[in-house]
Amino acid sequence: MSITTESTSTTTTWQIDPAHTNVEFSLKHLMISTVRGRFGAVTGTIVLDEANPAASTVTAEIDTTSIDTRQEQRDAHLRSADFFDVENHPTLSFRSVSVTPAGDGFDVAGDLTIRDCTRRVVLHVTDEGRGGDPWGGERAAFSATTRIDRRDFGLTWNQALETGGVLVSNDIKITLEVQAVKQAD
Repeated sequence: MSITTESTSTTTTWQIDPAHTNVEFSLKHLMISTVRGRFGAVTGTIVLDEANPAASTVTAEIDTTSIDTRQEQRDAHLRSADFFDVENHPTLSFRSVSVTPAGDGFDVAGDLTIRDCTRRVVLHVTDEGRGGDPWGGERAAFSATTRIDRRDFGLTWNQALETGGVLVSNDIKITLEVQAVKQAD
C-alpha cells in the first residue's frame, strides 16, 4: 500500500533565458569617460524558495568569449591573457552562498570566479515581477548591481597616462537584467 501526500513545496526552479538577459559592465576610460560592455552568453539556474527566501540559490556561468564593447580591437585585447585569457579561462561563474532581505530587494552574496580567482561579492537584487509568456510558460525578471575591483581577480593590466592617472579604472560596475523561465516541477 502506498500513501500519496500532496506537495506543499514553495520552491520553484527557473532557468536563465540568455536571449532576454543582459550582463553589462562599465568602467572609466582615460579617467574621464565611461566605457560599457556586455557578455552575450549567460546560463544559469535560480531556485526560489518563496516561503524562506534565505534558502534560495543562484548559479550562473558566462562565456568570456562573448564579451562585446562594440569595438573589435578592444574586445580582442579583453579576450587576451592581459585580461580574461579566454583560451585558459573560457567561463566566469557565480555561486550564491546566502540571500538576505535588504530594503526593497535582496542581497545575494556569492562566489564570483574570474580567471580562477574566486572572491565573495554581493549582488543587490530587485524582483521585477512575474508574468506569462505567449507559449504558456511563466517568466520572472530580476535586476542586480554590484561593484568589483578588477585587480582582485587578476585583471591587472593597465597603462599609465602622460598626464597622470591610468588608462583603465580598477572599479568595475556590474549590472544585470535577468529574465528566467520557470521549469516544470
